[in-house]
Amino acid sequence: MNTVILMGRLTRDPEIRYTAGDNPTGIASFSLAVDRRFRRDGQPEADFFNCVAFGRQAEFAEKYLHKGIKMVVQGRLQNDNYQNKEGQMVYRNQIVVENMEFAESKAVSQQNAGAYRAPAAAQEAPAPAAPNTGADGFMNIPDGISEELPFN
Repeated sequence: MNTVILMGRLTRDPEIRYTAGDNPTGIASFSLAVDRRFRRDGQPEADFFNCVAFGRQAEFAEKYLHKGIKMVVQGRLQNDNYQNKEGQMVYRNQIVVENMEFAESKAVSQQNAGAYRAPAAAQEAPAPAAPNTGADGFMNIPDGISEELPFN
C-alpha cells in the first residue's frame, strides 16, 4: 500500500502546463511545507514536499491554489529518478496527488498566509457589523415591542 496524507502550506504558486495533442491534459506542480510536530535544536521546523497533480486536480490547482494557502493532499509517493545531461543519476521523490482539499476557510487563509496578500480588487468587502447580541448569541429585543412582532 502506498498512501500519503499531508497537510501544509503551498510554498509557491503552482506551475501549470498542458500536454500537446488533441486532448491536452493539465499538469500542476507545487510544493508543500509541512510543519514538524517535534523539533530538535538545529533541525528544520518544516519538511518540503514536491507534489504533482494531473487532469481535473491540475485544473483545480490552477484555478484555486496560490502561495500560502493551507491544503490537505492525499496521494502516493513516487520515485522520479533520471539521468541528467552530465550522465549522473538524479534521485528524487514526489507526491502524485489523487485528492486535495482546503484545510481552512478563505478568511482564515488570508489572515494566516503571511506575506501573501490577494490583489486589492480580489479582496472581499468587509462583513457588515453584527447586530447587538447577548452572551447566548441571540439578538437582544427591547421590551415593549411584542405587538410589533409578527409571531405573537
